[in-house]
Amino acid sequence: MKIAHLTSVHRRDDTRILHRQCRSLAEAGHQVVLVVADGQGPEQVHGVSIVDAGRSRHRVARILSATRRVARRALDLDADLYHLHDPELLPAGVRLKRAGRRVVFDAHEDAPRQLLAKHYLHPWIRRPIAAALSALESWALPRFDALVAATPTIAARLERIHPRTVVVNNFPILDELVGGDLPAPPREPLACYIGGLSRARGLEEMLAAIAGCRAGSRLALAGPFAPASLEATCADRPGWDRTEILGVLDRTGVRQLLGRARVGLVTLHPTPNHVESQPVKLFEYMSAGLPVVASDFPLWRRIVEGCGCGLLVDPLDPAAIAAAIDRLLGDPEEAERMGRRGRDAVERLYNWRAEEARLLALYESL
Repeated sequence: MKIAHLTSVHRRDDTRILHRQCRSLAEAGHQVVLVVADGQGPEQVHGVSIVDAGRSRHRVARILSATRRVARRALDLDADLYHLHDPELLPAGVRLKRAGRRVVFDAHEDAPRQLLAKHYLHPWIRRPIAAALSALESWALPRFDALVAATPTIAARLERIHPRTVVVNNFPILDELVGGDLPAPPREPLACYIGGLSRARGLEEMLAAIAGCRAGSRLALAGPFAPASLEATCADRPGWDRTEILGVLDRTGVRQLLGRARVGLVTLHPTPNHVESQPVKLFEYMSAGLPVVASDFPLWRRIVEGCGCGLLVDPLDPAAIAAAIDRLLGDPEEAERMGRRGRDAVERLYNWRAEEARLLALYESL
């Protein structure tokens, strides 16, 4: 089939979209085109043709114009199936259905719930906007051919809207981030975090925690600041001088970082969207043999305690985070044992192989 994946929001090298879904489809023999809106031009990656609809200057322009540009490029492709990745593209998906095309929507997040924690929205308008998005979903999603959900929790909500909802978990590809044997111990006395850097994702607590850790311990942060001004705000905080600011890393850079760190941090705040999420960074740390320090949410507790791959903490307590980091950095043998148990769990349960098969089966059924 000729398959078009559409996003007006995500980066062209998005892990779920390009490196997992599009690449798997191309390797299965499909002709795959990824339409993005980043202004970087056309590109061919892993057998996937990337088409650029042009970058918008700011968020409002993206919502108002980038979605239309992406939709126009999508129609020009005349694909057999269109796979949408952003709520902003729901109206475009309806237009594609009216034009007789097959359309799948991929819910990476519980978007209405996620809006309740957006830093750029005034608290008074978050609930009305979330309600409006829920109404948009209820109008658009039943018209599509199928829905894909990144977690079972998201799927449970979407199944009430569309009976053909398939879970495709965002689990890591085996051996993508570590080849063969795990890096030989001991690794560096380094705790790392990969992902968006914001208050809701625990940035300030991570800095305060590393400031309270034993001498010689360091923190590495890899990802974009949100908002960008947060970097300057945090630059004079305790712990900043013990922190490596690495920016956004490509997959090779992520692999290198996970190969030298000893601890992976995923201490997100208990916002409604985070509590029921399955953050990909958690499973990528596990796949690379890193023990994790994770927020003590019920779902995450079942994963982390279930395989004994790390320590659970109150994400709002820097002292608790520091104590967990100190314990793992101070005992490399225990850290290695936890890391190997996490890697074993990824090999058995939390890997992309089964998710890829489920995605391919859905496409074939359509």
